[in-house]
Amino acid sequence: MEIHILRLGHRPARDKRVTTHLMLAARAFGADGVIYTGTRDPVLEDSVRDICANWGGSFNVRFAEDWKRIVLDWGRRGKVVHLTMYGIPLQMVTPPIRDDPNDKLVVVGGAKVPGEVYGRADWNVAVTSQPHSEVSALAVFLHELFEGRELELEFDGARLRVDPQERGKKVDAVNPARLKI
Repeated sequence: MEIHILRLGHRPARDKRVTTHLMLAARAFGADGVIYTGTRDPVLEDSVRDICANWGGSFNVRFAEDWKRIVLDWGRRGKVVHLTMYGIPLQMVTPPIRDDPNDKLVVVGGAKVPGEVYGRADWNVAVTSQPHSEVSALAVFLHELFEGRELELEFDGARLRVDPQERGKKVDAVNPARLKI
């Protein structure tokens, strides 16, 4: 099962760090890629691609003009999961989502989410019923979906790897000749 994220309504002046953090959380927690709508941001795309080049994996980033087309196309080949504080509690709905073998498109909002998203989603999932960040909602959802296995992911082609330390920071250059900075 592939997991892709649809980030609605990116606004570079306002959302640059949040959208970057959302994409990095998606990658680190096991998603295969992200599609974003709103305003195209080549700097954001390059930044995430550079991180992927250095830290490995095949995570992809792309921009789409029309979220509706993405959701409709996805509905023909997989299932749509919408993360919202108004949905069914995560702990109740994650098992059937996990058991469904179809690829998943996980929709997260930025600005106000159009009401139509709720109707087109196969599951509207609440990661708590309190206001919080789409980044935290995505990380918690993916962690539950993968039952914690994503914490042990290894990313093929990594040029850098963290050497875990009780104190201090140590990063190993796996292939320093290929390091992209």
